[in-house]
Amino acid sequence: MSSDYLTSRATLGARLRELRTEGGMNGKDFAARLGWQASKVSRLELGKQTPTSADLRAWADAVGRPDAVAELIGRLNGLETHYRSWRRQLAGGHRARQELAIAETAKTRSIRGLEVARIPGLFQTAEYARHLFTALAEFRQSPRDTEDAVRKRMQRQDALYEPGRRFRFLVWEGVLHTLVCPRVVMAAQLDRLISLIGLDTVDLGIIPFAAQLRRTPAHGFWIYDTRLVIVETIHAELWLDDTDSLALYARAWDWLDEAAVYGHQAHRLIARARAALDLS
Repeated sequence: MSSDYLTSRATLGARLRELRTEGGMNGKDFAARLGWQASKVSRLELGKQTPTSADLRAWADAVGRPDAVAELIGRLNGLETHYRSWRRQLAGGHRARQELAIAETAKTRSIRGLEVARIPGLFQTAEYARHLFTALAEFRQSPRDTEDAVRKRMQRQDALYEPGRRFRFLVWEGVLHTLVCPRVVMAAQLDRLISLIGLDTVDLGIIPFAAQLRRTPAHGFWIYDTRLVIVETIHAELWLDDTDSLALYARAWDWLDEAAVYGHQAHRLIARARAALDLS
């Protein structure tokens, strides 16, 4: 059983426990209400057992939250494969995916990433993230849990300040000029990027428009240590852990890194993009 499956199951268990405690019930009384053994409730909450769809429906009804059924089943469906459709992942909103990102980040020492259309989530301001989640929910026609998703994304950023971690990100220069939010929000977001330059856990490289490339930045991807690559498409995420895929994406990152600028040169490109917003 893959580690990402176990992590996702543990996250689902934590959500079940949260629903139960919000309902004001202890584990023993809750099991009695469902007609289950208390040990089953414990195994599900600890992520030691995979629930069925029927288990999740019964759980939601028992806590008085039938509205949570779609969310819970969406989380369950997300356990099953390396090919994770957004329809399934976001059946209950964006919060579940952000919780999974927190769990993956917590067990990773080094993340290398490339973004070609937006600011990396680890570097986003709350307001920038809020506009993204709102637009994504509308595009994917998923439930809107924007504030929960934003809180989880901000929580994930705590890892940036933990000693011993390394976050090496490449950003295509076009990202600095792509307006997915009002100009004043983008200005604050660019200020946030500038503040990260020099942070000892972060290496932020900008790939200039005029750079000569051996490999074009076709799409974004994140590499977690040497164990996992996550690739986002319009329809789905790909979670790749085979040796060939890991080597291929590592080479793509290295080739793009050759064209990136860092430090004061990166600062200059970000500052130029901010000035172009013309907030006067």
